[in-house]
Amino acid sequence: MPDSSREGALSHIRVLDLSRILAGPWAAQMLGDLGAEIIKVERPGVGDDTRGWGPPYVKDVNGNDTTDSTYCLSANRNKKSVTIDFTRPEGQKLVRALAARCDIVIENFKVDGLRKYGLDYESLSRMNPALIYCSITGFGQTGPYATRAGYDFLIQGLGGLMSFTGRPDDEPGGGPMKVGVALTDIITGMYSATAILAALTFRAETGIGQYIDMALLDVQVGVLSNQAMNYLHTGALPERMGNAHPNVVPYQDFHTNDGYVIIAVGNDTQFARLAQALGKPEWASDPQFSTNAQRVINRGILIDQMNEITATRRTDEWVALLEDAGVPCGPINDLEHVFKDPQVVARRMQISMQHPKYGDVPLVANPMRLSETPVQYRSAPPALGEHTNEVLTGLLDIDSERLSELRRDNIV
Repeated sequence: MPDSSREGALSHIRVLDLSRILAGPWAAQMLGDLGAEIIKVERPGVGDDTRGWGPPYVKDVNGNDTTDSTYCLSANRNKKSVTIDFTRPEGQKLVRALAARCDIVIENFKVDGLRKYGLDYESLSRMNPALIYCSITGFGQTGPYATRAGYDFLIQGLGGLMSFTGRPDDEPGGGPMKVGVALTDIITGMYSATAILAALTFRAETGIGQYIDMALLDVQVGVLSNQAMNYLHTGALPERMGNAHPNVVPYQDFHTNDGYVIIAVGNDTQFARLAQALGKPEWASDPQFSTNAQRVINRGILIDQMNEITATRRTDEWVALLEDAGVPCGPINDLEHVFKDPQVVARRMQISMQHPKYGDVPLVANPMRLSETPVQYRSAPPALGEHTNEVLTGLLDIDSERLSELRRDNIV
């Protein structure tokens, strides 16, 4: 069992999180879960844009709605919220002082958006040469689109994902479709965290910091995976196929008499077991279906016949039957069933954390499982400015009189 008393792998690292919405905050939360101290700088009185992205809103200990959305909770665990108006000189001084005491800065302003405040990489690295500075934008720091704003939905379309996601145009509900969560933002956050960890390793060997240029569009193109390779090697554009797989058959959802069952056959041996379970053992030796290559060619014939058979039983009956036969399968769960699923429960993928304002806060766990330096859940997502006093007095040695002046002038 992991030693939960041991400090996280990044407990010696401090991060200044100047980002908002999702990609940057997700990267910072990943680092925070691994033990890093995360100082999240937000606008006084407003905060991260996502605090207002509701309803639903977080309820306080009395069951009343707060002004913080549940969306904001998804990416801001293990952080300290500090409010600073760095559009003003006094606020810029505070942020520079924090950056001088941090190992990493994460920001997602437009290209050169922080330069006018003296908070760009060149300015901050002059006073902290070991600083690792990660910029996350829609299109990167170079290229003809560099100055454009980029949002996940826009990038899913521009980056090709929507062109082959959704049902075919000639089917009911056909047309391009985005993924149901801001997946490009989330994956960009994960890539950013990985790049930061690589930069930390390099710095540990050399003492040298560096600049990291992350772009949502780069990430979206980078994760097109087999669809991109299919196109690059054949010149054929991938088509929208609903839940079917372009290279593997059968690998999709099938109708049952009370819903759907997913059947995901990854090799010919599994297909032979599937054929037996469906009462069609002859399919395993049928030249049309015996190999995956032939099943791809004869997809329509096989899928139609399978749907006729799967429609005769309930989803749970097929799942039990196919699992016994060693065929990968499963239902299409809504979130109520996801969080009640015995495997999800056993892996403790839903957690809760206590917050003085919000009370008991339900959250989704981090899926990383490390034996020696396990993920830590030290603090619930913070209320806006919750740690301003703690950070400015503790880290920057600002006394109470000066802090009162900063509050009076709306700097913090």
